[in-house]
Amino acid sequence: MRRIGARLTGGTLVLAAPRAPALPAFRHWVAEGLAREAEQRRLFPWLAVAFGAGILLYFGVVDGTPVLAAPLIGAALALAPVPFLGARPVAMALALAAGFAFLGFAAATWRVAQVAAPILARTTIGPLTGTIEALDEREVGARLVIRVDSFAGLRPEVRPARVRVSFRKTPIPRPGETIAATARLLPPPEAARPGGYDFARDAYFQGIGAVGSLVGAVTVRPPTEPPPLRLLLAAMLDEARNVLTRRIAEAEGGQAGAVAAALVTGKRGLIGPASNDALRAAGIYHVVSISGLHMVLAAGVVFWLVRAFLALVPHCALFWPIKKIAAGFAMVGVSGYCAFSGWDIAAERSLIMTLIMLGAILADRPALSMRNLALAALIALAREPEGLLGPSFQMSFGAVAGLIACARLIDGRLFVRPGAGRIGRFVGTSLSAVTGTLATTLVAQIATAPFATYHFQTIQPFGLIGNALTLPLVSLVVMPSAVIGCIAYPFALDRPVWWLMGQAVGGMLAISHWIAGFERASVVVPAFGTGALAALTAALLLATLPVSQLRWLALPPVLLGLGLMAQPERHDLYVDRQGWGAAVRGPDSRLAILGSPSGFVLEQWLKADGDGRRLDRGSGAAPGGRCDRLGCTALLPDGRAVALVRDRRAFPEDCARAAVLITSLAAPPTCTGPLVIDRRMLAMNGAVALRADGNGFTMRTAHGDGRSAPWRPRPARTRLESTDSPIGAAGGMALPETPQAPATDVVIDAPAEPLQ
Repeated sequence: MRRIGARLTGGTLVLAAPRAPALPAFRHWVAEGLAREAEQRRLFPWLAVAFGAGILLYFGVVDGTPVLAAPLIGAALALAPVPFLGARPVAMALALAAGFAFLGFAAATWRVAQVAAPILARTTIGPLTGTIEALDEREVGARLVIRVDSFAGLRPEVRPARVRVSFRKTPIPRPGETIAATARLLPPPEAARPGGYDFARDAYFQGIGAVGSLVGAVTVRPPTEPPPLRLLLAAMLDEARNVLTRRIAEAEGGQAGAVAAALVTGKRGLIGPASNDALRAAGIYHVVSISGLHMVLAAGVVFWLVRAFLALVPHCALFWPIKKIAAGFAMVGVSGYCAFSGWDIAAERSLIMTLIMLGAILADRPALSMRNLALAALIALAREPEGLLGPSFQMSFGAVAGLIACARLIDGRLFVRPGAGRIGRFVGTSLSAVTGTLATTLVAQIATAPFATYHFQTIQPFGLIGNALTLPLVSLVVMPSAVIGCIAYPFALDRPVWWLMGQAVGGMLAISHWIAGFERASVVVPAFGTGALAALTAALLLATLPVSQLRWLALPPVLLGLGLMAQPERHDLYVDRQGWGAAVRGPDSRLAILGSPSGFVLEQWLKADGDGRRLDRGSGAAPGGRCDRLGCTALLPDGRAVALVRDRRAFPEDCARAAVLITSLAAPPTCTGPLVIDRRMLAMNGAVALRADGNGFTMRTAHGDGRSAPWRPRPARTRLESTDSPIGAAGGMALPETPQAPATDVVIDAPAEPLQ
C-alpha cells in the first residue's frame, strides 16, 4: 500500500504524496548508467584516463627521482586480483583504474630517465664542432639542430649532446655535414611567467641541452670519426625534405608556395609573420601543422585511389577484399608520409590514431570508435608521456573524442531523402556536405576551446567561417595534389601539380587575410589557472566517453570551469627570469614596460593579462617611471615605488625608497627594506609575478612550490631565507607588509651570472 502523508497548514488539512528520497534515486540512476556503459563496453576508454592521471601525478607532484620498480610493483599488486573480481564489477573497475594509474606513473618515470642528457649550466661562447642533424630554412638564414662533438672545452658529462642554433649568413651548410664555428649558447629558456609555456621542459624531452646562435664564419670539415648510421639517415631524410620544400615553394612562389611546401614537408620556416597571423586569426593554422587532418586526408586519398583502381577490375571487385587491401596501402602510405614530414610529435600521435583506425578495417571492426581512440591514446602516452601536458595532444584527442560522440548528429544524412530524383539527391548531398562540415568544425572548436584558450590565451570568433571556407579547398584540392605530387616527384613530373596546389593555397590565404581584417578577429583573453582547465577537461570526458544519461554529469564541472575562467588572477607586476625588465600595472589598469624585457617575454605577459597590444622596448613606458644609466623606477597603482637596478651604485638610494627592488645583480645584505627580487632569488624561483594585497604582496613564481625537475635542476647547496608567510597549493606566497618584509635571499655557490 502507498502511504499518504498529511500536514496542517493554516488550519487546513493538506494531503501530500511522499517524495522519493533523492540520494537513493540518484544512486539508482547512476547504477543504471554504469550498467549500460558496461553493456556497451564503454568502460575501456576510462583506462586511458587513469593512465593519464598517473602521468599527471608524476609531473605535478614528484620531487626528485622515483624508483621505477615502485610504480611497477604497485601496478602488479593492483592488477593481480582483477581475474578474481568478476562478481564485483565496482571493485574490478577500481583495481583496473589503480593499476593503469601506476602504469602511467611508471611510463613517465621511464621516459624521463631515457631522455636524460646534459643541460648547459650557463651562457657560454666558444668553438663548436658537430654534425648537422636537421635544418629549417628561414626567410633569412636557417635554424639548425647539431649533434655536438665538442664545445668550448667542456667535458662530455656537462656538454650538451644536441643544440639548436640560428644562422643568418650564407651559404647555409647541409644536413649531414660536420661544421666548425663559434657558438654562443645558453640554457633552454624557462617559462616567461608563472604557469606559462616552459620551453626548457620540451627541449629536455627533445634531447636539446642548449640554444643560441652561430657567430662568424662556418667551416665544413671532414668528421673525425664516422657519424652513427641513425644520424646519417636522419640527415639524408632532412636534406630530401629541404630539396622538396624549395621545389614546391619555387613552383608557385611567394607565400602560397611557402605554405604549400609546409603542408607537404612540415617545413614552416619560409612562412612569413603576416601569413602566420592571418592563418591564426582565421582559425585554420592547424592546417599548416602536420597533424591529424593531414594524416586522415593523406590516408583517405590513398585509400580512395587504391580502392577505386581495384574496383575498375571486375575480378578484383568480385573476389578480392579490396577495402582491406586499400586500407593496407593507406597504412603504408600514411606511414611514409609521416616519416617524410619529419616524425614530428604531433604527426606521430596522429599516425598512431590513423593506423589503429585503418587496422580496425582489416579486423572488420568499426574504424571510428571510442575504444580505438582510447587505444591510440594509451600507445601515444606510453611512448611520450610528456605529450599529455602540451596543447597538441590535448587538442587532437579532444577534437576526435567530440567528433565520435557527436557522430550521429554530423553524419551528413539529414538532407538525403530515399527515393529522391537526381536533382533532389544532388541538392541533399550538397546540403549534407555543407552542414556536416560546419557541424564538424563547430564540434571540434568547442572540444578544443578550453585547451587552446589555456595555452594561447586567444579566441578566434570567426574560426567557424574560416574552416568552412578553406577545408573544402584543403580536402578536395590541396591534399589530393600533395599525394599526386609526391608520386610524380621521382619522375620530375610534379611541377604542374605543385602549381595547382599553390593556386588552392593562394585562395586559402586570401580567405585568411580577409577574415583577419575583421574587427576582433582574434580576441585575447586573460590566462586562467589549472583548476579551470581540470574542470573543463573533466566535463569534456564526461560528455564524450559515456553513451548513457551519465553524460549529464558533465554539467557541474562545465559550470565550475566557466566560473573559474571568468575570474582570472591578474598580477600587478611581472619580472623576467633574468631580472632585466618588468611589466608594471599603471593607473589605467594596463601593463607598461620597465627596463628591457625581450619581445617574446613581453608578449607573454600582455597575453596573460588579456591585453592584445603589441609593445616593444621603446614603447609603453611605465607610469611615473624614469630611467638613467643606473636603473629605472615606476609607481604601482597604489603609489608604491618599484625600482629596477642596473648598477650597484643605485642600491643605497633604491633600497631606501622602493617597495619592490628588481635587479639582475646580487643585492647587498643591507638591502632589507623592500621586497628584493635579485639574481639569486630568480635563479631559485624563475620568473616572478606579484599582486598588490593591501600593504603587502602575493607572489607566484615559475618554479611554483620549489620542486626539482630534471629539466630544471636545483642549484647545488642553496639556502632560501624567506619570510614566514604561508605558501599555497597553487604556488602563491603571501608576503607580509613591505616595511616589515625581510629580503628574500638565495645563496648559490655555483656561478649564476645573468644571461646576456
